[in-house]
Amino acid sequence: MKKNSRNRDPFAAREAAKYDSPIASRELILATIREAGRPLSLGKLCQILGVDFEQEEALRRRLGAMIRDNQLIQNRRSQYDLRDTENAINGKVIAHKDGFGFLHPDDGTEDIFLSFREMRKVFDGDKASVIVTHTKSSGKLEGEILEVTERHTETVIGKVIIEGDNMRVIPDNPKIQHTVYIEQHHGIAVEHQQIVVVSITRQPERKKPPLGVITEVLGNTLDPGMEIDIATRSFGIPYVFPEDAQAQADKLADTPSDHEKRQRIDLRALPLVTIDGEDARDFDDAVYCEKKKSGGWRLWVAIADVSHYVGVNSPLDIEAHTRGTSVYFPERVIPMLPEKLSNGLCSLKPAVDRLCMVCEMTISANGRLSGYQFYEAVMHSHARLTYTEVDKMLTEKDDPDSLIRTSNAGLVKHIDELHRLYHALRLQREQRGAMDFETTETRIIFDAERKIDAIVPVVRNDAHKLIEECMLCANVATARFLEKHNMEALFRVHDGPSEKKLNNLRDFLGERGLTLQGGDDPDPKDYYTLSAQLKGREDTKIVQTMMLRSMSQASYDPDNRGHFGLSYPGYTHFTSPIRRYPDLLVHRAIRSVIRSEIESKHVKRVDGRKPLKKDAIYPYNMAALLALGEHTSMTERRADDATRDVMAWLKCEYLQEHLGARFTGTITGVAGFGFFVELDDLYAEGMVHISQLGADFFTFEAAKQRLIGERTRRVFHIGDRLDVVVSRIELDERRVHLTLADGDQTRIQNKRSSANAGLRKPSKRPSRGGKDSRSVRNKADTRSDTSEQKNKSKGADKKGKKAKPAKKTKKKHESRVKSTAKNSTKKPKRRAR
Repeated sequence: MKKNSRNRDPFAAREAAKYDSPIASRELILATIREAGRPLSLGKLCQILGVDFEQEEALRRRLGAMIRDNQLIQNRRSQYDLRDTENAINGKVIAHKDGFGFLHPDDGTEDIFLSFREMRKVFDGDKASVIVTHTKSSGKLEGEILEVTERHTETVIGKVIIEGDNMRVIPDNPKIQHTVYIEQHHGIAVEHQQIVVVSITRQPERKKPPLGVITEVLGNTLDPGMEIDIATRSFGIPYVFPEDAQAQADKLADTPSDHEKRQRIDLRALPLVTIDGEDARDFDDAVYCEKKKSGGWRLWVAIADVSHYVGVNSPLDIEAHTRGTSVYFPERVIPMLPEKLSNGLCSLKPAVDRLCMVCEMTISANGRLSGYQFYEAVMHSHARLTYTEVDKMLTEKDDPDSLIRTSNAGLVKHIDELHRLYHALRLQREQRGAMDFETTETRIIFDAERKIDAIVPVVRNDAHKLIEECMLCANVATARFLEKHNMEALFRVHDGPSEKKLNNLRDFLGERGLTLQGGDDPDPKDYYTLSAQLKGREDTKIVQTMMLRSMSQASYDPDNRGHFGLSYPGYTHFTSPIRRYPDLLVHRAIRSVIRSEIESKHVKRVDGRKPLKKDAIYPYNMAALLALGEHTSMTERRADDATRDVMAWLKCEYLQEHLGARFTGTITGVAGFGFFVELDDLYAEGMVHISQLGADFFTFEAAKQRLIGERTRRVFHIGDRLDVVVSRIELDERRVHLTLADGDQTRIQNKRSSANAGLRKPSKRPSRGGKDSRSVRNKADTRSDTSEQKNKSKGADKKGKKAKPAKKTKKKHESRVKSTAKNSTKKPKRRAR
């Protein structure tokens, strides 16, 4: 089109009638861009459409109106393009705490990057329709939100800021970068910087922030228990039972009726016992083991029969589904089911009758599961034992004067047999190559005023491991039972490592002279073999940590793909229906077989008990199970995130009392902006920012997980031991800031000759436009150091991104860093449209 293109405008007459100085119609603009087949700049459009200088501003306004009306988009080069609504991609928005985000497509294809500008339109978890606007140099897709299809944030928790007559709330959830402006607070008395609950009245838009009203004041930041109040609300964890669900629970009898007992296999004479922690309140599993005359063992695992009391689609069931799992905070539990069930009818307390679902197994002398049966039973727990008591019984086995064994004389034979069975199961675990990393869990001890007194490790003894192996065995038997009877059900699935994570692990191992066998598809035995090589090494813990980070996250799925970490071809969750909804679903699946007319050697029934229709017990098809798997996997992650958040808060609060204190620790993660250090004995983690490392340029080598000083040649490597000082705490951000202690020298890894292998000679300070201009000076702010532990070895290296040239500054003691990650040379790929 030349300057006479307006003569070809089919709507020129309409435009001339409306405007004194008409410009190209919207239809002509759309046709022009469509004909060009590519985005066009304003200048190019002016040239094609014959728009002169006086009309350029009018055209710009029209283009802006077309963007507003969802007819056009404008890319980062300020070019205009058609909205490709036919190829829009639907999915869920996943926010990052640094302000950007991703769309996770519903069809499972590659995530689409959403810029900070796009994320202003949504909250984390919203559903949206997105079009791909271009492909970044790294090959990643970037998109624009066309439409928000579902809103998922109705309330926000945060700190209120009062400035005169104006109020705004800074959300506590780091994934919510919006400031919520307050319209009103319903007369609720609120003070500056208190923690409040806000009901959202206007959702965010690109040019409009969210609005809300204050509905509740939780209190002040350091009030006891505030961290849990914030976490439950910030992560959307239901904490009050609906009236109908509570009413259903209240109507239940306190004990099983005689009629209910007669309908079941009677195991009350079998000396089943519960073994739990000292502070446990709900006892949902009991065990008993005896030696078989022909060799091997018979093992009973009895689980509280939750599915008998919680009917499908009942108020209790609907709320249990919503919660998905119980959430265990320090000194507080948010249960999946009301206390009448969790601590009453479905708690296998000693000396009372309880209904249960039983998995009775036979196990060979070498620890192999050789047979199993499932049935409904009534039991009578013979003792409530603790891990500490059972461990003491086992360690004092050869002591004839052992008081604990004497006082439990009727049970010790059973406990000893369980211990022998445990050793056989452990041997079988080793033979199949299941991974067994000793990770350190912590427990927080509070004083009378709920101030933190200490952070201590949770020590796992043989009693813990014994029960764990029994539960694993029952879960495997359950998976076999479901597959044997062709039941569509939720399995516990754990896929092998991705190619990217596998390559990162191998790069790390290579630096330490270690090798993971198995090529592109290693199996669990390859991981087990590598783990066995670590015995006696000083870096065992950190290598095991990196091995764990290479793993995918386990989830619930009706597609039984096996469990990589445990090296099982089939695995599910059967043992905790009182606190995990997938287990409750599995119990229903088992009951649907037991109460059917199917003849099976894997089922026991009471004679004369009438069968029930499957749909009354287990009305789930594959589509429903897929949705249930996704939902319960989400609720599990939600609970984990909330408990981690609370633990991080409490550790920050504890370390506020140790500002300026010196600690020894281990580097657990390295990134371009600094490194993370886990403090000995405290089991808390903090970050040393790059700006605290002195006047030197540091090169970050992602593959080797280390920072190297160009002038000093100093190396900070994952696994290094060093001394640090607690310098600052950001409670709102859950961050601990550390600095190097005076005179610190990394004492282990840096002294190895291999640590300096391949180091270049010190170079002169690069000029702004010179060859080495990718070295940068990191300023001493903390806007970039927001990655947490789970991102340490992931995105923090900023692979493929060019750093800006270093700028002159008057500050003398700031560190500089440059990344060795190479820019991608691949031609960017575009999604097919």
